[in-house]
Amino acid sequence: MESTTVNVRGIDIHFNRYNNGAKERIVLLHGFTGSTNTWNEVISFLPNTFDILTIDLIGHGVTSKPMDSTRYAVEEQIADLHALFHQLKWSNFTLIGYSMGGRLALSYASQYPVDRLILESSSPGITEIEQRLNRKQSDELLADRILNEGLTSFVHFWEGIPLFYTQRQLSLETQQQIREERLAGSEIGLANSLRGFGTGVQPSYWHKLEEINTPTFLLTGELDEKFSKLAKKMKKYLPNVAHMEIRDVGHAIHVENPELFATIVKDIILKEDVK
Repeated sequence: MESTTVNVRGIDIHFNRYNNGAKERIVLLHGFTGSTNTWNEVISFLPNTFDILTIDLIGHGVTSKPMDSTRYAVEEQIADLHALFHQLKWSNFTLIGYSMGGRLALSYASQYPVDRLILESSSPGITEIEQRLNRKQSDELLADRILNEGLTSFVHFWEGIPLFYTQRQLSLETQQQIREERLAGSEIGLANSLRGFGTGVQPSYWHKLEEINTPTFLLTGELDEKFSKLAKKMKKYLPNVAHMEIRDVGHAIHVENPELFATIVKDIILKEDVK
């Protein structure tokens, strides 16, 4: 594994690369409070024929955490990714995103070509104005909470929200690893991620779904009703799509069953290659 930090559009972006030069290229984008570490177990189950890039998104991991929240906007992050791929001379890859990273992956694929798009528990945003305003307000309050009460208090709150109830069934060791990854975050990075790239401020991409011809795979957990319903709705608009609902897992499939998640990714890529 190569761990590298490069300057892209005025910020330092950290990424890890595995199996440099292998035939099949994949990019993995983590969710809110995550980092490149979130993919470690999944990667251990993927074949060494995959050239894998995991990226710390702005405000997370080792990547820069600017004080200006507008630098976290989706348009800025799309430009960051594209500049990074250009710098690395990367093209023809599968783009995989989880939750917040899935929103970014979808946004990127609406502007630039990728071979395949795999979205885990993701959304194209919110269309209704009132819902967007309410979500923006709640994200602002959460950002204030992070800055005023500190990271430990926030992580205690965050790991207790209903979205992550199913993670209480994981081993204590795994739960502690997830907690440590969240505690390694940055208050200003997480707060500005909410303010600049929360679902309430991100433009809705629902109207762009019909234009995305990339083979798209929507993965949701059976126990995550909200995002399973969203995926079924997205399926009606995406022209080249499949939806897989995974049994006995919730929002973070790659955490709750990393081996199965890796197998699904591998099967998607290898079966597509045969076509």
